[in-house]
Amino acid sequence: MRFALRALFVALIAMQSAAAQLPAAKLNAGIHVIRAEVANTFESRARGLMHRESLGPNQGMLFIFPEESQHCMWMKNTLIPLSVAFLDAKGQIINIAEMQPHSEQSHCAARPALYALEMTKGWFAAKGVRPGTMIQGLRALR
Repeated sequence: MRFALRALFVALIAMQSAAAQLPAAKLNAGIHVIRAEVANTFESRARGLMHRESLGPNQGMLFIFPEESQHCMWMKNTLIPLSVAFLDAKGQIINIAEMQPHSEQSHCAARPALYALEMTKGWFAAKGVRPGTMIQGLRALR
């Protein structure tokens, strides 16, 4: 039992450390500044925001995909409710989906997307950010 708890503790520290090592980017949705962790590798995209207990104000995760396609997101092992905005190569929001914790339901881009931006559930609606809005700051990340 003691070994199992120790192994769990080490695994949790490793996950937190891996999350802390992701690069961060400053993005803008109109006047709203977003601090987004950048998930631009297969591993970081697969891990996403799993096992996180919270996000700070205006904090999120930007997923950068290798190609523009109809990407989908799900919430397996994700503890907090999130909203995801799918963005095209220019940074324009295609569509936004609301996602529930621990759900394996797929939420997909309405047309080919190059990015997905996850924020706390309701963030986009609360800020008046909707499909058609341009997200600034993406060009520097490619």
